[in-house]
Amino acid sequence: MRIGVIGTGRIGTLHARTLSRHREVGSLILTDVDPARAQELAYRLGETAAPGVDEIFTWGVDAVVITTATAAHAELIGRAARSGLPVFCEKPIALDLPGTLHALTEVETADTILQMGFQRRFDTGYAGAREAVRSGRLGRLHTVRAMTCDQSPPPAEWLPLSGGLFRDTLIHDIDVLRWVTGREVVDVYATGSDAGPAMFREAGDVDTGAALLTLEDGTLATATATRLNGAGYDVRMELAGERDTVVVGLDDRTPVASTEPTGPPPALRPWTGFLERFGPAYEAELNAFVEVVRGERPNPCDGHEALQALRIAEACEVSRRERRPVRLTEIPDRVQPSYG
Repeated sequence: MRIGVIGTGRIGTLHARTLSRHREVGSLILTDVDPARAQELAYRLGETAAPGVDEIFTWGVDAVVITTATAAHAELIGRAARSGLPVFCEKPIALDLPGTLHALTEVETADTILQMGFQRRFDTGYAGAREAVRSGRLGRLHTVRAMTCDQSPPPAEWLPLSGGLFRDTLIHDIDVLRWVTGREVVDVYATGSDAGPAMFREAGDVDTGAALLTLEDGTLATATATRLNGAGYDVRMELAGERDTVVVGLDDRTPVASTEPTGPPPALRPWTGFLERFGPAYEAELNAFVEVVRGERPNPCDGHEALQALRIAEACEVSRRERRPVRLTEIPDRVQPSYG
C-alpha cells in the first residue's frame, strides 16, 4: 500500500512515522506547503517527498492522509473523493457547516471512505468508560463532566484560523461524549471568558469556555476548556450513575494536587501536551485506517460523526455569542436547497 501524506507539521510527522513502520504500508509520498520540511522528514524516514499536492494524485497512491491547516481540509477531501481515494483527515472537515456539508456530499457522491481523526475514541481510558456505560455498570447515567486544559496558549497568529475554542478544542470532548454515552445532545448553553492575554480578544475568541449540554435521555453534561492551565495538560471525563462513578484521565501524570492530608501526591511528570498524552491513540487510529482501506473493518469514525460534533460546537458558539440556550434543531444537518 502506498499512502500520500499531505502536511508534515507536528501531527503530520507523527502520522508519517506511524505509517512508515506499518507492515502493510509499502511506501509514503510526503508533501507540505514548506517543501523543505517534507523533504527533511522524507529523508529521515526513508520515504519520498513530492514538490506539491498535485504529485500526490498524479504519482499514484492508494490512500491519502490529510494533516494540513484546517482551511485546506475540505478541498483536499473533495479532490481525493473525485480521485476515488480513501481519506484519513484530522478534524475538522471545515470550520463551517456549508464547507463540511459540501465535502460530505462529494464523499457520498464518489462513494469513497472518509475517516476522521478523533483520536480519543482509540484511547484506552475512554474505551473503558464507554464499556462501563454500555454494560450497565454505572446504572442510569445522570452526570458527565468533561474537560480539556492546555498547558500554554497557541501562537497568536494561529488563533484567527482555529475556529475558536469550542470548534477547535471542545469539539474533542463533544465527539467523545457522544461516543461514550451513545446519546445525542439536544440543547446547549455555553459561555466563555477572554480575561486572559489580549490576543484572544483580538482574535474574537475566548481563552476559557464552559458548556452545559442536555442529552436526549435527560443526562446532564458539562464540558470546559482553557488554553492557560499552567499545571500541565489535563484531559479528563467523569461519568456518574446511580450505581457507580468512573473517571478517564486520572493517573500518576494528571496535573492536579490534592489539598487533603491523605490525598495523592502531585504528579512528578505531568502531561505537557496532546501528542504525549494521546500517543498510543494516534497510532491506533492510523492502524485502524489501514485496516479500513484493506476492507478488514468498518469505518470507526466517518464524516457524519464529525458533522454532528461540529453542529454541537457551532451551537455552543452561537450560545456564547448570543447568550442564550440553543437547541440542536437550530443547526442545519444537510445542505439547504436554494431557490432562485
